[in-house]
Amino acid sequence: MKKILIASAVAATLFSSALSAKTYATVNGQEITDRDVGAILQVIPGAQFDKMNKQQQKQVIQQAIEKKLLAEKAMKSGIEKDPEYKKALEQMKKELALEIWMKKQFDSVKVSDKEVKDFYNKNIQMFKQPATAHARHILLKTKADAQKVINELKKAKDVKAKFIELAKKKSTGPSAANGGDLGWFDAKRMVKPFSDAAFKLKKGEFTKIPVKTQFGYHVIYLEDKKPAGNVTLEEAKPNIEQTLKVKKFQEQMKKTAKALREKADIKIK
Repeated sequence: MKKILIASAVAATLFSSALSAKTYATVNGQEITDRDVGAILQVIPGAQFDKMNKQQQKQVIQQAIEKKLLAEKAMKSGIEKDPEYKKALEQMKKELALEIWMKKQFDSVKVSDKEVKDFYNKNIQMFKQPATAHARHILLKTKADAQKVINELKKAKDVKAKFIELAKKKSTGPSAANGGDLGWFDAKRMVKPFSDAAFKLKKGEFTKIPVKTQFGYHVIYLEDKKPAGNVTLEEAKPNIEQTLKVKKFQEQMKKTAKALREKADIKIK
């Protein structure tokens, strides 16, 4: 099982977008690239290098450096002549061959526009979306502080620009550095007092009364909002294509495996 996991990790790294080959360090003239970092992250569930802080990234790079040095030492030791190494290498070759072959099989699967459209029409309930809003907010500790911000906004010639400026200077929320931008959200994603206030606004408006929640007092600016409706076929197409492609591929592999089993000499002990 361990050998299979190693081969799978190699294949996964091979096919990843990490092949852009960004270099993080060099060891004895050898580069430490995205591929090396990716191999380290394979054993950390859900780990994403670009989501890590600087210290965590440094630790991963250091692990990749150590791995490169140990691999270099192993090769110099003559391990390639070891029977166990040769046996493991042959197993890895088979597993890697399977990974690459399966990837090619998956890439060859085609999904027609008609199949996408039929899936969309038959599963229209899956593509319903609630009303959404795109808003910014300034979070303050007291009602008085929030009211001061509102008063400044009332005097501003360019409300949005002023809102962003004040959010960066005065907001205590994590979105402060982003000008208070919360992106798009539906009503259920925010606490009720906040959602109620945000969805009552019109595009370009801000709340004239501080909005109190358990987090403090908010001043909210509405960038835009969309009514409830269905995701369009065009918007849903990429996800539908991928869903259908995976389903076709799984069916194809199951059918191929069944045919091979029928011809094979299988003895289970």
